[in-house]
Amino acid sequence: MSNDAQGSVFVGIDVSKAHLDVAEGATATAWRVANSPDGIRDLLARLRVSAPQLIVLESTGGYEVPVLAELATCGLPVALVHPGRVRAFAKSLGQLAKTDQLDAQLLARYAAAADPKKYRLPSGAEVLVGALLTRRRQLIEMTVAEQNRLERAPVSVQTRLRKHLEWLAQELADVDAEIHQHIQRSAQWEAQDELLQSVPGVGRVTSYTLLVDLPELGTLTRESIAALVGVAPMNADSGRWRGKRRVQGGRAGVRSTLYMATLSAIRWNEPIKAFYQHLVDQGKHKKVALVAAMRKLLTCLNAMLRDQQPWQPQRPRIRKKVLATP
Repeated sequence: MSNDAQGSVFVGIDVSKAHLDVAEGATATAWRVANSPDGIRDLLARLRVSAPQLIVLESTGGYEVPVLAELATCGLPVALVHPGRVRAFAKSLGQLAKTDQLDAQLLARYAAAADPKKYRLPSGAEVLVGALLTRRRQLIEMTVAEQNRLERAPVSVQTRLRKHLEWLAQELADVDAEIHQHIQRSAQWEAQDELLQSVPGVGRVTSYTLLVDLPELGTLTRESIAALVGVAPMNADSGRWRGKRRVQGGRAGVRSTLYMATLSAIRWNEPIKAFYQHLVDQGKHKKVALVAAMRKLLTCLNAMLRDQQPWQPQRPRIRKKVLATP
């Protein structure tokens, strides 16, 4: 076992379909357990003895979910990180080799160096509604694909496509009804949903997505919430050179939903519409103005939940930092 100077233990777990490779420290030899209920129980027993300061796992397409949930449920400090960040960290160290054991040691080293944010265990309702929202997006994607096929399909196939489209429409309606029922069962969600939907341009789907996929809304600063979603412009300056600021990263599902809501808001929400039009009149590209409007709408929603106040339409102030190119 390898600790830092203060005696803290940082653990890295490399997750695969069959195994969990665990390194308690950057130089410790990794040990392996099965990625199964029995293996996870053995893992928990050993980590309780180690009392690590932080455990880090990579997201691996779902194979990490069981062990992540068990670690969080047992109260062990755990963080889930994006694989791209870990690989960039490995390159910065000059580590090009890649094995399960090396990856576990690398994750332990990343835990000590980067101190990533600890994972918040979602409630059962959040998991269920999140899965339903994912299913809803899948149904819409399938509907669009089938509609595109219908335009080019021979008559003999069109009947089958129309039947499938009817089934998809009914399934979508059923999923929407089930999501609505779960939201209504929670007094907190129902109150927040009412606040969010008081904003012109924000409908049920946007509200539900924000409640489930962005639970931090209303608890962070406007800068932090914008960065979390991925609508905060990042500087690209070096010396005297000043590059264009661009948005990057963030939660793609939330950003996509916010994009659609903003398209509606710049038509029907007078303050957001005025804000967007002002940027366009100042010579900003429409896409740049739209991203700025997304950020403004998100900031308003964040403040509303923070203050527990419904939408109060007023012309937003125009600041120089907002006019900067994302």
